[in-house]
This record gives sequence, structure tokens and C-alpha cells, in this order.
Amino acid sequence: MDALPLLFFLLALICLLVGYPVAFTLGGLSVVVGLWLFDLDFFYLLALRTYGIMNNYVLIAVPLFVYMGMMLERSGIAERLLETMALLFGRIPGGLAISVVVVGTLLAASTGVVGATVVTMGLISLPTMLKRGYGIPLAAGTIAASGTLGQIIPPSVVLVLLGSVMGVSVGQLFTAAFIPGFSLVGLYLLYIVGYAVVYPARVPPIPAAELAAFRSGNFWRQVLMAFLLPMSLIVAVLGSIFFGIASPTEAAAVGAIGASLLTLLQGRLNLSTLQQVMRSTTHITVMVFLVLVGATAFSLVFRALKGDDYLIELIQAANLSPYAFLALVMVVMFVAGFFIDFIEIIFIIVPVVIPSFKAMGIDLVWVGVLMAMNLQTSFLTPPFGFSLFYLKGIAPPQVRTADIYRGIIPFVIIQGILLVAIICYPELVTWLPKQLK
Repeated sequence: MDALPLLFFLLALICLLVGYPVAFTLGGLSVVVGLWLFDLDFFYLLALRTYGIMNNYVLIAVPLFVYMGMMLERSGIAERLLETMALLFGRIPGGLAISVVVVGTLLAASTGVVGATVVTMGLISLPTMLKRGYGIPLAAGTIAASGTLGQIIPPSVVLVLLGSVMGVSVGQLFTAAFIPGFSLVGLYLLYIVGYAVVYPARVPPIPAAELAAFRSGNFWRQVLMAFLLPMSLIVAVLGSIFFGIASPTEAAAVGAIGASLLTLLQGRLNLSTLQQVMRSTTHITVMVFLVLVGATAFSLVFRALKGDDYLIELIQAANLSPYAFLALVMVVMFVAGFFIDFIEIIFIIVPVVIPSFKAMGIDLVWVGVLMAMNLQTSFLTPPFGFSLFYLKGIAPPQVRTADIYRGIIPFVIIQGILLVAIICYPELVTWLPKQLK
């Protein structure tokens, strides 16, 4: 009987690796095993759990944040911001790459949707960087890394889902992730500046004539307008959360309305745009909640098999310290990120390990930020990083997969260094929530 939870988990994992849909694998396998365990009473228990999901106020933020990201993608704000930033930093070697990181940060803080950000940044900036003589690996690596910042910089959908699954405040996770997220941005910028010093020919500045033409017009007005719109949305969403004016769900609603108004101001809000955004939002939301229902059934059966107790007994038998167990979980999540989406990892792995973290007395907010950063790293790591596939899908033919892999490796190393720093110095995560409290 003791081995049943492990067999159940391995069977689900094998089905996923074979290629069966995640939601139906988790839900279907759980129904079969649940009927064997509980008879028809299993459906009553599952209905109660599903009703609990439907009544989870925090999860309303997911479709609202997705809608906000999709609407901003259609507004043209990112395109204007990137063009303005490129010309603003144009005289600096590597200025275009710096502008890509800054714009990626602003989009991450505005939307929190990784796929949309990587695709948008790739379509807008990759052809421009290549046309201006940038090295292909650096250009591809900068775009993929910047586009994935939405995993860790609030308002991240990853943090919303982690907060819901872990039973911790999403607002606390947002504030806790603020310093690590922007520290990562600073390290990216330092790397690009260092690269420009060592290899100036691979990151040429914008020609002086083009910059002069840009600055001869209403220079500061263009800069102000390019920054004002996305910054107003960031302040409205994050400011209302950090200062206790609104809950994350209420702030998501503010963001959704704000993104629609910004798109309207750009003259791009029409019935066709609204249909496309709502269709994409519905598609992503349904996928997330189907996986969530399947994962809930999986968690119900796993706990009925006393899987959480079994896991704690295994840890105690192995004499794993809290840090050793944390390292093991981080490695498992990192490797899982090669093969399955972050939503599936959150709903499959996290519920299994959270009871052990609680039993060890580890700060769950700190663990949540570590998990978010770890998932972000797995999104970028060759050969299966999802962001790399997103970028390759829209890249020009001369950008080879090997170039993307070479370009992303320094950024993955930077993330690894910061992850170790957060483990060694938990204050990087815990300081800001304590101050705001």
C-alpha cells in the first residue's frame, strides 16, 4: 500500500511524457483510481473540490490578467515604446539590446503573459537588431530572456497560480518577487554593457544621422507619450496592490479596463480586435482551468492514498535537511520545465511538496518566489525551453536554433546565480513584504 502513491504519480508522469493531454490524463486517471478507492462517493468529493475552485476569488485574476496582456499586444504600445527606446539609447553601443530589456521589463510588469511578450518582442525587435548588424546569438538571447521576465515580475500569472495552490497571499508573492525580478533586469543590463565593451563591433550604435532626425522633432513629447501609457497601467495595477488599495483580483480588473482604454486611445479598439482578444483569453483560461480541475482530482486521490504522508516519511528516512529537500524540489521542477508547461508543473508538483515544506517550517512566500524563478529558468534552458520555441517560430530564416541556444546560455547562468543568491540571502525576498506590512 505504501508504494501506491508513488506508482500513481509515476503512471501519471508516463502518460504525460507519452503525449496524452494533461487535463484529461490527470482527471481520467484520477477518476479510475478514485472509483476504485471510494466507489461512487468519489464523484461527490470531486464535485465539492471543483465547486471550491469555482468559488476561488483569487483565480478570477487569471482571465483578467490574460485579457490585459492580449489587449496590450494588439494596442501597438509595445511597438512604439521599443522604437522610442532604441532611439533614446541609440548612441550607446548595445543601446538597442538595452532598450529590448527595458521594454521587456515594462511589458512583463504590464501583462505577465510570457508567450505574448516573447512573440511581440521577437516580431518587433529581432529584424531591427539584425538589420543594424547585431550578432544573432546576442539578439536572440536578449529577446528570449527579456520576454520571459513576465514569469517573475508582478503581476505574473505564475505567481497568481502559485499563490492559489500554495494557500499564500498573492499580494505578498507580488511584493516578495519585486526585488528579485528587478535585480534580474539589472544583471541582464550589466551583462549587455559588459558584452558591448568586449565586442563593440557586434552591438553597433544607431547612425548619427538617424538619431538627429529623431531628435529634431518633438523629441521629449514622443518619449513622454511612449512611456506614459504603459507606466500608467503599471502604476494602476501594481500600485493598487502594493499600497493595499485593491486585492490582486480587483487590480486585474483595473488592468483589463486600463488596457482596453489604452487600445482605444491608440485607435485600435474595434469589434474585430475585441473578438480576437476575447477568443484568445477564453482559450487560455479554459486550458488553465481544465488542467486545474484535473490536478484537483489528482491531488484528491494522491492524498487519499496518503501520498503526502508517504513523501514526508521518505524525506525523514533519507535524513534530508530542509535545504536538501528544497534543492531536490528545485531540480525536479527545473527538469520538468523541459517537457511540460509551467501551469502543469504548478498543479502537479507543487501540491505534492507543499505539505513537506509546511512540516519543515519553511517560509512558503520565499519558496514561491524561488519556484517562480526556477520555472522561468526552465523556460529558457536548451534544448526544450518554451520561450526558445516561441522565438524560433517567428524568427527570420537566418536565425538558427543553435544561435538561439548559444545566445540564451549567459542569461540562464545569470538566473542561476541570482537563484543561488536568493537561497543564501532570503532577505532579498522577505524584506519588502515586511516593510509594506
